[in-house]
Order: sequence, then C-alpha cells, then structure tokens
Amino acid sequence: MVLHLADRLDVPLRERNRLLIAAGFAPVFSERSLDENEMAPIREALERFLLAHEPYPAVAVDRHWNVLAANRGIAYVNRDVAPELREPPANALRIALHPKGLASRISNLANWSGYLLARLRREIEATGDRELESLYEELVAYPGTTTDFDPAGPLNSSDVLFMQELRLDDREVAFFCTLTTFGTPRDLTLDELSIVSFYPANPQTAEALRAAVTEAESD
Repeated sequence: MVLHLADRLDVPLRERNRLLIAAGFAPVFSERSLDENEMAPIREALERFLLAHEPYPAVAVDRHWNVLAANRGIAYVNRDVAPELREPPANALRIALHPKGLASRISNLANWSGYLLARLRREIEATGDRELESLYEELVAYPGTTTDFDPAGPLNSSDVLFMQELRLDDREVAFFCTLTTFGTPRDLTLDELSIVSFYPANPQTAEALRAAVTEAESD
C-alpha cells in the first residue's frame, strides 16, 4: 500500500524508501555508483547522448546538480570559468551563477537566476533535501541573482521559450534547454539523474558552437 500510494503521488524513489522505513519496512530501491559494472549500459547511453548532441552543450547532473559528465560544447561555454569551480565535484548551478562562473557573461542574469532558483526551490519543497537547501542559500547570496521569477510575465511577441543569453568570445549567444530523464528507473542514481541539453536559439549561436568544436578537433 505504501508503494502504491507513493506511485500514484509520483513520489521520488529516495522518498519512497524513507516512507517504507517509516512504515516499518525495508527499503526496496538500491543506489549504485555509475562506476559499477551493472551501470555500464547506462554509462554508454550517457556517452552516446552527450557525443551525439555536439557541438551543442549537454551535461549530466545528479540530484544536487553536481556534474557527472559533459561534452565539448559545455567545455567551450565553461572554458573561462574559474578552475576551482570546474574541479570535481563541479556544480552546474554554482558555475551558472557564481561571479567567477558564467554570471558575469549572462546578459539576462536576473531573469535566468530567477528561473534557476525557482526550479531549485520547487525541488527542495518536493524532497526536503538539506543539501539542496544549503546550495539555495549559497546561490541567492551571489551578487546579481534574484528569486523573482514570473513564468507568466510579459514576453516579446517572438518568444516561444525562456532563453539564457550570454557573451562568449565577443559574440552574443543564446540558448534554450531541455531536461531528459531515464524512464522507469529502479535505482536511486538513475531516478535522480538528469541530462540538461542546450540548443542554439539563433543561427549565430549555432555557428559559434560549430566553429569552437572544429577548432578543438584541429588542436
């Protein structure tokens, strides 16, 4: 009954384990490292996905937004980020909003930070995760960030998606993103793993990414 109710309420697997323990039962969902042998097909799927998305940026993150894998598109976008922010365990949200990360290059930082922080707030409310709460408190203290985000706010007539706008190599580029998750996960690592894929919002951004990856290949 606990599992049936949790499934109907779409409770994350980690919280389902906690519900089972609270009800006097043993947890049923395991948590494996991506390095384990059983996860080899998952690692291969991630590698194929990230490689196929090049030259556009894509990154795999865990439930705390720590980077698990990334492609060369991400390397291009993050190449001027402070080395200490890129060292494992690098955090995608910290890189995005830290003054030594991408924040100084994002032209719509207030709106973009508001979107990211609103999403993080929803994740905290859904899970009660203290590590996410600590990350949230860190991010909101960064200069230039804001918690004000109105998804129903006014848009330009040409807007179809909310964009991240930033400057790279003296070029104005813009991205929209998608989040991909594994279907029917039975493991906590897979249930909490997401792939964030960025797509060029205009031809100039697409050309900048193609040129950057081509240059990297020639080097």
